[in-house]
Amino acid sequence: MKGKQGGRTLEIQRLVGRALRAVTDMSQMGERSIWIDCDVIQADGGTRTASITGAFIALADACTVLKKKDLIKKLPLTDYLAAVSVGKVGGEVMVDLAYTEDSMAEVDMNLVMTGRGRYVEVQGTAERTPFAKQDMDEFLALGWQAIQRLTAIQKDLIGALD
Repeated sequence: MKGKQGGRTLEIQRLVGRALRAVTDMSQMGERSIWIDCDVIQADGGTRTASITGAFIALADACTVLKKKDLIKKLPLTDYLAAVSVGKVGGEVMVDLAYTEDSMAEVDMNLVMTGRGRYVEVQGTAERTPFAKQDMDEFLALGWQAIQRLTAIQKDLIGALD
């Protein structure tokens, strides 16, 4: 497959693109595209979620440059965006699973949400046995807490979205 991207790479690209478009008012972008290259330099799992959270910061920075150059009238971002992994390992619900935890997880889930708590994407799999609605509720609550922490960091880094 020299020179071609594999299925996993394409799936991750589509996931990141969908997530970023969910918080971008495309009508404000005009006739332009922004390319964001997500290279996770060091990770112990959670590369998809790290890519989404970091890519949002890169997108905000790129839009800020466009606005400063008067190429767009206002930032096209409608909300902050972050993602985390959640799962159940050894009967315990956890957030931001490391590779060893992820490989042993009974349930593995990626959660992408806006800063206001709106769901963008939920990817969950029962790796060993099905899980209950009560578990799902716990995954979503723990994931939302982590995403609130991430979006607070994003707000400190990039400021207000106006």
